[in-house]
Amino acid sequence: MAIKVVVAGCAGRMGQTICRLILADKELELAGCFEAKTNPSVGKDLGEVLGMPALGIKVKDSLEKVIEKGDVIVDFTFHAASLEHARINAKYKKAMVLGTTGFSKEELSEIHELARQNFPLVQDYNMSTGVNLLVKLCEITARVLSQGYDIEILEAHHRMKKDAPSGTALKLAQAIAKVLGRTDKDFRFCREGIIGERSESEIGIQTIRGGDIVGEHTVLFAGIGERIELTHRASSRETFARGAIRAIKWVYGKEPGVYNMQDVLGLKDL
Repeated sequence: MAIKVVVAGCAGRMGQTICRLILADKELELAGCFEAKTNPSVGKDLGEVLGMPALGIKVKDSLEKVIEKGDVIVDFTFHAASLEHARINAKYKKAMVLGTTGFSKEELSEIHELARQNFPLVQDYNMSTGVNLLVKLCEITARVLSQGYDIEILEAHHRMKKDAPSGTALKLAQAIAKVLGRTDKDFRFCREGIIGERSESEIGIQTIRGGDIVGEHTVLFAGIGERIELTHRASSRETFARGAIRAIKWVYGKEPGVYNMQDVLGLKDL
């Protein structure tokens, strides 16, 4: 029996991509979708939104109107909206896949607590298989190069991206910091003017915004006489959506709790 999926933000760029992949996957069924009340797609057939023939699936204006139809909710929307969706889901206890970025520490803490008590949640700032492999490679590299190497993270995204630095850049920095026994107080987000020498504990995180860049992340380990650069470049949003599809299939039937793509991909034990 196919896993029934409800898609939040179905008219957005990621939402549309995820909907198309669900429709093409025999193991999944697109059971419902919704958008913000002010979105012009509300009330339309999803096929019209996707540029396809009619699907018989109407775009609703709230999670409550479709949540009972689904087994898993997938959400790549906006941090405040995603928090409200998690609050609603605490009552219904559906599995969730959450790829939204831009959460405050307080918002993310509340979402995680709701999940631990009520539903299984895969929450990650980047669901690309390649990016999550990059995280593991950075952890390994940081262990080996723990002394005498300066660490910088450079991220680039399209001009429309609202948050900076990217959630993925923060995820990379946090993974490296954990290995090295550092904290987010060691993160350096910008440099200007007479800044003095670089401290040994700094993890630099620099941001570029422009054009239609889907997503690029480079982690630089710079030593004396050599440097190592680990880079991931996404050329299509489909790479993130395909990761979300894997997460949907993995999280269905799991116990309540907080999981991430390292769990989904089996990378934690490597």
